Amino acid sequence: MEIHGFNKTTLLDYPEHVACTVFTGHCNMRCPFCHNGDLVLQPGSQPLVPEEEFFAFLNKRKNILEGVAITGGEPTLQKDLKDFIAKIKDLGLLVKLDSNGMRPQDLKELVAANLIDYLAMDIKSSKEKYGETVGIANFDIKPIEESVDFLMEGRVPYEFRTTVLKPFHTQEVFEGIADWIGGCEKYFLQSYVDSHRILKDFLPEEEKAKYAVPFEAYTPQEMIAFENYLKSRGMNVHVRGIAE
Repeated sequence: MEIHGFNKTTLLDYPEHVACTVFTGHCNMRCPFCHNGDLVLQPGSQPLVPEEEFFAFLNKRKNILEGVAITGGEPTLQKDLKDFIAKIKDLGLLVKLDSNGMRPQDLKELVAANLIDYLAMDIKSSKEKYGETVGIANFDIKPIEESVDFLMEGRVPYEFRTTVLKPFHTQEVFEGIADWIGGCEKYFLQSYVDSHRILKDFLPEEEKAKYAVPFEAYTPQEMIAFENYLKSRGMNVHVRGIAE
């Protein structure tokens, strides 16, 4: 398992639990606003944490921590993810997995094996705008739809979430998202924050030129307006991380 660092304690990454967060490299999307651009495009440039070191830490803290949040990059690209999670579960800890939904079969297998306690899946945009938002021309949305359908069957506690920013997210986009996932268990809107490691900044200059309009967070009032619109559509939606 390629572990590119971990946060020893978080009260945010795993809702309602004290957890640590594990970061993996590589991704099968190219969202230009991704806040871990170096992990996506240049994972080899990032230090690796040996599994032995991570599990030694977990063994020391397993009576304090309640769970482990695994994020990326895209964790399902790790070939030994299943074995890695099984080792965490053997310590009696909960596991939350973050995923972009591009590998629905992996999600199904992990859930069927009772290895996932909570699954957070990104909804990048409406179906019509997905490819543009994830930076992939001629994007095939079918795997995303399959993952959405699977989670909405309710076989595992889950949430959908969207990182919201200009110019990618508009009222029209949220109308499309509401049409698509309107009956979901939980949906969160997350305010964009420039980590100064966003993927766009790691692109060649000719590719950066595609994103001439600056990426900006919406104001708290604008985020709440999106939230209120989605609530008017009957969605269980909340805003996270409103920019001050």
